[in-house]
Amino acid sequence: MKNKKLLISILLTILFFGVGINGNLSSAQESQKPKVITKIKYDKSEVKQSDQLDDENAELSDEIQELKTQIKDYKKVLKKLGKATPTNSPQSEKNNANLASLNYSGEDVITINNNNPSFTKSDLSTANGAWQSYGDLDNLNRATTANALLNISLMPKTKREPLHVNPTGWHNKRISGGWLYNRCHLIGYQLTGQNNNWKNLITGTRQLNDPDMLKYENEVANYIKQSSNHFVRYRVTPIFRGNELLARGVQMEAQSTGENTIRFNVYIFNVQPGYNLNYNDGTSSAA
Repeated sequence: MKNKKLLISILLTILFFGVGINGNLSSAQESQKPKVITKIKYDKSEVKQSDQLDDENAELSDEIQELKTQIKDYKKVLKKLGKATPTNSPQSEKNNANLASLNYSGEDVITINNNNPSFTKSDLSTANGAWQSYGDLDNLNRATTANALLNISLMPKTKREPLHVNPTGWHNKRISGGWLYNRCHLIGYQLTGQNNNWKNLITGTRQLNDPDMLKYENEVANYIKQSSNHFVRYRVTPIFRGNELLARGVQMEAQSTGENTIRFNVYIFNVQPGYNLNYNDGTSSAA
């Protein structure tokens, strides 16, 4: 009986410790299991790309609008030039040939067509405002013609820069009182601000440039300075004989619009007292 009780006690003890060990083992095993943490990461790359595209589109839209404005301005300029640029008619070519055949006989300036310029009604139109146009150089690189509807709006507002263009026939030399030749503007700088423009420059004697051409340029300049409503149709044509590189002279025409305050058509010989000019190449010798 005593042995039986002892056996039961041993069995109960073993059972108790076994359960405790199993419980501890289960707890230890549970604690050793890795914990799984789920993190949700939102992909914002598409949102960033969308914002970036919006910014780029806004910039592109601004650039397009700016280009449209520039194109509109260019179209206005082209429209003016398209309507304003005259072409040489057979009559004007005949007139040039007639002037080229003239020889200097002591008078610097002669009037043409009773001093009446040969502008048409459409030539005198002010519908497109002030403008200026220069003919292309010919096959000998000579200036051909310069046209403008002058107004105070075209007059230069900046300081004039030195001239460096050498037109055809440029063989300059010092003479008493200065230089034999000047770089002569067809349309004077004071009227349009054109300076080193090959299409607007010829080799001209000092006398041709100043006082002869300058006298007429000053008349026009003084008139258009009086009012922003004053316009003058203006044309200057260098006259060459054949393939000569030095112009024989220049024809100057001007007509104020709406009135005759400014009105002239003159031919000025390209000569210098005391010198013989070789019009073929611009060389010269003392007379």
